[in-house]
Amino acid sequence: MLNLRSHDLCQRAAEAPEPLRVSCHRVAGALLVDAGIATTGSLDAGLLMARVCLGGAAQVSFVPEDADRLASDWGVAVRTDHPVAACLGGQYAGWPVSVDKYFAMGSGPMRMARGREEVLERLGLREKPDRIAGVLESTELPAEEVILQVAQECGVEPASVALLAAPAGSLAGTVQVVARSVETALHKLHALGFDVRDIFSAAGVAPLGPPAKPGDVVGGIGRTNDAILYGGRVTLWVDCDQAAIDAVADAVPSTASRDHGRPFAEIFKDYQYDFYQVDPHLFSPAVVQIINRRSGTARRCGQIETDILRASFGT
Repeated sequence: MLNLRSHDLCQRAAEAPEPLRVSCHRVAGALLVDAGIATTGSLDAGLLMARVCLGGAAQVSFVPEDADRLASDWGVAVRTDHPVAACLGGQYAGWPVSVDKYFAMGSGPMRMARGREEVLERLGLREKPDRIAGVLESTELPAEEVILQVAQECGVEPASVALLAAPAGSLAGTVQVVARSVETALHKLHALGFDVRDIFSAAGVAPLGPPAKPGDVVGGIGRTNDAILYGGRVTLWVDCDQAAIDAVADAVPSTASRDHGRPFAEIFKDYQYDFYQVDPHLFSPAVVQIINRRSGTARRCGQIETDILRASFGT
């Protein structure tokens, strides 16, 4: 189970927090790992967050990038042979965790224990674990009432909950969001009506931009989204009729969106910082290649936008 793998990863962090520059707390019996709210965090903490989101079912690493094209010397690479479970069952940020004035976007395999999202129901992505784990993207640590609600919705005891928390603008938060290149491609294909269960392997990379300055929530959200929208490259290996790919391929990259072409922070501001007003077709990688085992054909669509990356990253 992905939840058990992720829970074990959180436990390892709790056993050795110093090298990761994280702090660990017990709240209502749950393990809470602060990876960037009241701590500096680290690159390795960001990799840990990404691996927890993916349920331990994907490899995540740093790779050199072409700074002239991608405005960064380093990128975050993801590869998996279990893309649907890892990315849509685990990594997709599909749980708005809201209790009183607290709000966080929830990711990770704990979502499969909760099981209240359309994508999970449609694809049969459910788990009934005795331990759960996930990631909260937030500027605040969750209080006891938040932990109790998470545990209750997932059907476990609070002591069986493990959570990592960091804002998108922190170092670790930047890494874990940029690690979503493959996930955004799968979610876009699902929204377009393509049967993502035909995807059997996937790999992707996106440039690691600089974290936003402390307190700049919009800047953090903007830079991490731009890394994928304008610099992310994803390859998917599928087995299906070629006509199913040809029907959607041109619509998969972010170039297909009416909102494509400006830094995300500007777009976000124009919509009064309401994610649900942004064209949902924007949230996908800059370039997507789909390789079909059945037909032996590769379709590559989209383009990198170097100038937008430079403007967003301040390089």
